Amino acid sequence: MSEKKRFALFPRQYGLFPYIFLVYLLMPGYYVSQESGLKQILGYVLLFLFLFTYRQLYMSSEAKNMFSFWLFMQIGIILILSLFYNVNNVFLGFFSAHFIGWYQRKKIFFYMLMFLAGTIILPFLIHMEAHDFERSIFYFTPFIIIMLVAPFGIRSMISRMELERKLDEANEQIKELVKREERMRIARDLHDTLGHTLSLLALKSQLVGKLAVKDPERAHKEAQEMERTARSALSQVRELVSDMRTITVAEEIIEVQALLQTAGIAFHLNGDSDLSDIPYLTQNILSLCLKEAVTNVVKHSGAKNCHVSICSLEGEVVIAIEDDGEGISDPTRLGNGLKGMEERLELIDGSLQLTSKHGTRLEITVPIIIKEREAEDVS
Repeated sequence: MSEKKRFALFPRQYGLFPYIFLVYLLMPGYYVSQESGLKQILGYVLLFLFLFTYRQLYMSSEAKNMFSFWLFMQIGIILILSLFYNVNNVFLGFFSAHFIGWYQRKKIFFYMLMFLAGTIILPFLIHMEAHDFERSIFYFTPFIIIMLVAPFGIRSMISRMELERKLDEANEQIKELVKREERMRIARDLHDTLGHTLSLLALKSQLVGKLAVKDPERAHKEAQEMERTARSALSQVRELVSDMRTITVAEEIIEVQALLQTAGIAFHLNGDSDLSDIPYLTQNILSLCLKEAVTNVVKHSGAKNCHVSICSLEGEVVIAIEDDGEGISDPTRLGNGLKGMEERLELIDGSLQLTSKHGTRLEITVPIIIKEREAEDVS
């Protein structure tokens, strides 16, 4: 059975901000309490409606018609409380000024701003004789100016946040398009470089099978030609891999450092991350395993520190990722990630070892064959 959705007075993404503003309802509540009879009851009803519109405005959005309805009602309540209760209730306009800034459409933004300006100014004009006008001007003018200018600042801030969100989305789309284009390029290169070669090998293998009995000498020559063709194909593959965009361990170290910093985990690097002398394929696989291991630290460990040690020895590279978290109480949490790392490391005869005592330590060992490096350099 699914868990029931818990009630929230305001959307959780706004944090404590909406609750802090509720403090400013104490002043109009005090003014209403000074009244008596039906007027006092109506005053409390209006304050309750004001609080309701305040909540509904957070629950709505600027693009929906109900947002304008609740904002219009809220400003109307401010006008009534300022005219018939106390002129100081115009300070409730700070609530509405905040929401007016949410409008991105200029026309409705200025309409609502003029409506708020009229709501604030009208009570002063009506109650001018009952108050010391000159004294009231000096007292209220700075607050009125701030109240009417604030929506512009809020609108600008929201526009910038929206622009940043769209830029992030555009960047993600660009990344996906780059990946897709890279896959298509690899597919085209494989087809162009290996398609003809593999077709030729298939035909020659059939020919060798037919000549093995009838003409062994010619079959031997064809087999030698197949070997040369296969070596040429291998060279083409190596050239293709060399041209591919690879992720080096040094580049991945920068990425995981940023990831850990975002998660509030201190990053410590021991050893040299420059492994440029090892093959590209090995660097790629080590980088992917390093990223997976650090992602597990962020998601599951609850650690405060993460140590990455890189040791390049004669014939092998050892990378250890160690954290001071709670350890692994449930190994299935990392099952898929560990399996993926093992499958990648099998391609380069690598291995990994996981230990969990005071925190977790993952050690990755990859053999580096000198002939492999020389062959790659030659190709």
